[in-house]
Amino acid sequence: MTTRGGKTVFGASVGILMLNTRFPRIPGDIGNAATWPFPVHYKVIPAATPDNVVRGDASPLLGAFIDAGRELLELGCDGIATNCGFLVPFQTEMSRALGVPVASSSLLQAPLIRMSLPADQTLGILTISSETLTTAHLDAAGIPHDTPVGGTGAGSHFTTRVLGDADEIDFDQARADNVNAALRLVHDNPNIGAILLECTNMVPYAADIRRATGRPVFSIYTYLLWFQAGLLPRRFPTHLDDIPWAPS
Repeated sequence: MTTRGGKTVFGASVGILMLNTRFPRIPGDIGNAATWPFPVHYKVIPAATPDNVVRGDASPLLGAFIDAGRELLELGCDGIATNCGFLVPFQTEMSRALGVPVASSSLLQAPLIRMSLPADQTLGILTISSETLTTAHLDAAGIPHDTPVGGTGAGSHFTTRVLGDADEIDFDQARADNVNAALRLVHDNPNIGAILLECTNMVPYAADIRRATGRPVFSIYTYLLWFQAGLLPRRFPTHLDDIPWAPS
């Protein structure tokens, strides 16, 4: 059997473009490689920081993200993701320039989640910075402007340590900040039927949010599991005798 090449590295179909950070990342965080049940490639954008992407104008960084995406494609990736939900305005230009599937933000799941909910329920979005999540971000993801949005709070430990790119994070306090923010969101909007986490650093707390609110929780983790499954579909046994647990 002849095998086709054309790549430098094989077996890692997803490439993740990273902001330039130093804060610690525990399993569940997009930037901890142990989070993923499949190999991934990473590429850091030196000029992109949590502060200038989330609280500033990220548009001057588009070219750098496209260039870095091309490097990951040359390395062997088949699809590109980013590690910040606030980069959703880059979606159209990045996918056009790179010519492959792009997952710029967990927010892109919103239309599908909304369609899955009963008619009397809505989607709620939890973000690291509700103060700077604008209608432009919502529009880029196809999210109605009346969608309930809650934030962890500009003065919370989670927000200040991540956006401030701190050397240390108290993850117990960060967990509490996320759970409390989610509880406020559903208290203020009891018709929320599911929660979507904008921030890729919130994933370690998704199970706690689900337990506390009783709502399904979606995130960059749920998105990239789906994304990778399309890039590299699982091959199933073609005969019953090939199934390990099949009766003889």
